Amino acid sequence: MSALKALMVAVEAAERQRDQARQALQHTRNAHMAAQAQLEQLQGYANETENRWGMRANAAVAPEVMFHHYQFMDRLGHAIGLQTTVVQNHENRVAMAQNTLLGTELRLTSLKKLTDKRRQEQEQAQLRRDQKQTDERAALQYRQKRNGL
Repeated sequence: MSALKALMVAVEAAERQRDQARQALQHTRNAHMAAQAQLEQLQGYANETENRWGMRANAAVAPEVMFHHYQFMDRLGHAIGLQTTVVQNHENRVAMAQNTLLGTELRLTSLKKLTDKRRQEQEQAQLRRDQKQTDERAALQYRQKRNGL
């Protein structure tokens, strides 16, 4: 019975690990969604700025203003590139968290199966012991009846 209790403790620990892995995956997904939203915001801002600049294309613009605009757009492009890298890193973290969760779920499933198997083995052993006792009592009663007659 102590082996079964030890397995039950292992199952409880595996359940806690699985729950922690689920929570970590959810946090990682939230961070990924936030990074993705920030990237989309930067891209939207860049498109909006470029469209506004395009409307003024026919207007006379001083070269210094054009230089600053292009410099700003380069910096914005650089920020978009950096944020794209951040999003990719978050995607990798999400994939790793999913793999971790999968591993903990597989471990938990195998421990539960092993626990069920051990429980069934113990029940079968108890049934065999009960049957053996019943057979011994029946044999004893039979001998007593035979000797008593």
